[in-house]
This record gives sequence, C-alpha cells and structure tokens, in this order.
Amino acid sequence: MNDSAPAAPAPPPSPRVRTSDRFVAYVYQVCASTQARAALRRGLGLPVERCTYMHRYLVPWLRDHDDQHYGDVRRAYYAAAALIAARPRSARDTTPDQDTPMSWYERPNLGASLGQAVAKGVLKENSAESALHLMARQSSDAIHPGLPALVRQLLSGGIPIDWAVLLEDLAWWNRSRDRIATRWLESYFRTASTTNPALADSAEENDR
Repeated sequence: MNDSAPAAPAPPPSPRVRTSDRFVAYVYQVCASTQARAALRRGLGLPVERCTYMHRYLVPWLRDHDDQHYGDVRRAYYAAAALIAARPRSARDTTPDQDTPMSWYERPNLGASLGQAVAKGVLKENSAESALHLMARQSSDAIHPGLPALVRQLLSGGIPIDWAVLLEDLAWWNRSRDRIATRWLESYFRTASTTNPALADSAEENDR
C-alpha cells in the first residue's frame, strides 16, 4: 500500500507575454532616467523621421524583439514610447501589469478609457463621443498628433491607459480601422455613465 500523498497538479502554464507588453515594460525602465525620458518625450505626435533623439533607445530593442514590415507599426511603437515618457508626475508611480488574467479583448482600450473619463466627470460626454467619432473617420497620420493632449487629459484625471493595447491598435489602425473603431465605440458605451438615450432623443426633438 502506498501511503504517499498524491502529487499536486501542475500549475497551468502562464500565458505568453505579448511583445507589446514587453515593450511597455522596457519603456518604463528607460523612463527611470530623466535624460532618457526627456529624449522619448520629444517625439510626441511626430512621425518617426522626426524622432531623432528616440532612435538611441528604441532601435536596438525593436531590432531584437520585433520584425517591422510596416511603417505604421514602427510609428505606433514610437508613439507609445513618447506618450509613456510624457506621463504627468501623478501617473508615473504606476507600473505595467503583464500578468493580467484578462484575455486581450477584455483589456481596456482607448474607448473604455474615455468611457471611464465620462463616468468620473473627467471629460464631458459630448467631447468624448466627438473625439471617438472623429478618430473613426481618420487615418493614423491624423490621429497621432491629437493623442498627446487627449492622453494627458485622461492621465491627469486619474484614468489609466493600457499602453500595450493602444500600441497594437495604432499599429493595425490603417489596416483594420473599422474593426478597431467599432471595438473602441462599443467599449466606450459599455463603460460610460451616459444619459438615457430615449430622454436624450426626446430633449433633442424638443430643441428643434
């Protein structure tokens, strides 16, 4: 008779960390240096060709971790790095969570962050919806210059941003804009504490 205790089941394998999450963690480490953070911040809203000071920090990482076939992908990496570096002081104490149990599509995208901003009174409902509908009609080249101001407003109001999700959405935007924009809008309306649509429609009719 074998009195030995049965072996404990092996823990489930941890999900593979996405390249975008590894990049965000790397940028957080780089931003520990004031000089490096300032260099990355200089690329806010700019195309890669004008991000001279960022190459020192990003080119080696991208060479070793990602094979860039599209200019949109490279610009998304540069944009995410600049936005992270430009976080207001109040948002610098946060750390990226690479071990979230949520599936990728359950993680908050920009639409969800805007919805949180409306629910918490950081943004007005009309402003947030207008921004989303405008971006849904634009190419990534038009979106990038406006992101720094929008992101700073969210972060200053205590609204978190999932940088890895934003990075991948920007990278795929020109190839899958309708799909990504729909996901942003759906997330926004699920998250925002909006007024009753029927009452809003009634008020609109009365104003005509």
